[in-house]
Amino acid sequence: MKTSPTPKFRNKKNSNFHQELKKRVQEYFDTNNKKPTGNYSLYFKAGLFWVIYIALYVHVVFYTPAAWIAILECLVMGCATAAIGFNVMHDGSHGSFSSSKILNKIAASSVNALGASVIMWNNKHNIIHHTYTNIGGVDDDIEIQPLIRLCPSQKRYFFHRYQHIYVWLLYTQLYIVWVFATDFVKYFRKKVGPVAIKKMSTWEHISFWVAKLFFYFTMIALPIYMVGFLSWLIGFLILAMSAGFILSTVFQLAHTVEHTSFPEPIMPENDIENEWAMHQIATTANFATKNKLISWLVGGLNFQVEHHLFPKISHVHYPAISKIVKKTCDDFNVKYIEFKHMRDAIISHTLHLKKLGTV
Repeated sequence: MKTSPTPKFRNKKNSNFHQELKKRVQEYFDTNNKKPTGNYSLYFKAGLFWVIYIALYVHVVFYTPAAWIAILECLVMGCATAAIGFNVMHDGSHGSFSSSKILNKIAASSVNALGASVIMWNNKHNIIHHTYTNIGGVDDDIEIQPLIRLCPSQKRYFFHRYQHIYVWLLYTQLYIVWVFATDFVKYFRKKVGPVAIKKMSTWEHISFWVAKLFFYFTMIALPIYMVGFLSWLIGFLILAMSAGFILSTVFQLAHTVEHTSFPEPIMPENDIENEWAMHQIATTANFATKNKLISWLVGGLNFQVEHHLFPKISHVHYPAISKIVKKTCDDFNVKYIEFKHMRDAIISHTLHLKKLGTV
């Protein structure tokens, strides 16, 4: 009998925890008469980030500012790219941006305008990463081999001894690789890692290519025509590398740090020891949850535990429900991983990489 590429969560001994947690969180929304989706503060933030991005694009492409201004604007555009991904696309793709399905689709599809495919993102992130978090060989978010070793089950090479040093340069390449390579690899292989992608409809095939062509026209062809190849290249690299660095760092601080686990399926059954909710808590970490500015900028992704347990709840509610999650974890004697400051999480990620490079 052929083993499925995806493991199963069959241990139900801790299911009472998950049921109680869902009950308490639902009571919070019922008691406070709130919807679990986004609110006007999120819509304002989404509009603000897009206005900043578009305004800077128009100015740098059509008004040819001084070099130092153009460089600064491209840097801010890179930051805005990451912010739109964190705050708009991410909530939209989970259906939590709004109670309107249309608005959720629009928000999710914003990633198309930034060069990535929402179709590939939904498969990679919503379906695979959110289910099989930190499982080597399945969770595509930790598969950066052979350059980086992120979990113990991955093969170690001699150069991993230095990965905690060179990894920061590699992180700047995420956005470039994403929009020019990995989406196409998934599209033509029809897989994310070992997991098959659901058969795409004709419309999805068309939208994939139209979105890519739109991005290449607006971010490559038109800027080169307006400002010249060299100016475009410098500006695009500044934008792409800043976006890639921010995206990579925030993503990695949530899962590949000290104390998070990297469960290996029990063979030959291909089972995961914990049930799903317990697995999410064991493989996920929060950071800087008291820092309102960081929380605002990264779309609540510093509340990663809450996000993985309740992906369909908008990040604007995470500060409130995190108290419920912590209390429930304490009541059930479940370890809740959190770093007080972002710098603590960065240090822990660095130490995690250093350890995996030598052991």
